[in-house]
Amino acid sequence: MSIFAVQEKIMTKNMKIAVFGGGSWATAIVKMLCENEKEIGWYMRSTYVIEHIKKNKHNPNYLSSAELHPEKLFLSDDINEMIDYADYLIFVIPSAFLKGELDKIETPLNGKVIFSAIKGIVPETGLIVGEHFHDILGVPFEDIGIITGPCHAEEVAMERLSYLTIACQDDYKANFIAKKLSSRYINTKTSDDIIGTEYAAMLKNIYAIAAGIAHGLGYGDNFQSVLMSNAIREMKRFIKKVHKMKRNINNSAYLGDLLVTGYSKFSRNRMFGNMIGKGYTVKSAMLDMSMVAEGYYAAKSAHLLNEKNEAKTPIIDAVYEVLYENKEPKRVFQKLTEKLN
Repeated sequence: MSIFAVQEKIMTKNMKIAVFGGGSWATAIVKMLCENEKEIGWYMRSTYVIEHIKKNKHNPNYLSSAELHPEKLFLSDDINEMIDYADYLIFVIPSAFLKGELDKIETPLNGKVIFSAIKGIVPETGLIVGEHFHDILGVPFEDIGIITGPCHAEEVAMERLSYLTIACQDDYKANFIAKKLSSRYINTKTSDDIIGTEYAAMLKNIYAIAAGIAHGLGYGDNFQSVLMSNAIREMKRFIKKVHKMKRNINNSAYLGDLLVTGYSKFSRNRMFGNMIGKGYTVKSAMLDMSMVAEGYYAAKSAHLLNEKNEAKTPIIDAVYEVLYENKEPKRVFQKLTEKLN
């Protein structure tokens, strides 16, 4: 065995992993981890859901078709207990509720490795999750990672082949999580672009809302293809402004995630946009959905951030106008069609 392999084995031996969040993506990640681990920590607020999982082996509210393994789970509704328990903390709490949960933390995060599987932005700070942990909670960037890629929780539950990208500045930590998530139906790769991949995960939700609005308004597949083609170029311009480095925007963490979120029947952001296009108000669409559409909050943050960066973002601008300026979707998208090519 090489010195590198020995060092990696020593560093990762007996490291415990905990997942924070009780939604569909958190449930999917727990399922993935249980393929490889003897015990996984799982924090969620609901004591009822915890007891239900222990007795019935599935989450009653989200991804209920996924069979879970209570004998492998250390479940708790105490966030500080779970932080004490684990070395690697995977946060999958919707960004709209993240700060409220983080405000409960009393246990120091020193020495903890934080991975975010949250594809959104923290509304209170306007920061992507990795930046929030670094800027607000003082976690070093080398201890922060991102789990992203074109991977819907519903297909994980069905054990359909899916792909994930694990991004971290520290190769050891990225490879550790990549191995823990890998299985016969999950392929993983690693990246060092923690800022770019997380911004891409946030932006693709906005573009999925745009795709949904277009569908609700009656635009067909021909227009959707042009919309997605323009969206990936817009994403490239935006990310280049916030974090310039060499990256291939056509990789699955960027383009792949955009396509599946823009087209899939499982996409909550596309569903949200579709309701808006069909005439729902923003408030009524949000109330009608059982899950959070991260792109709603991301649209405002991306628009405000881009006022400073000044990238050309007609699609983001159009979604912002519909969601936050109450402009009529039909007129906004008519103008948008003239800006696309």
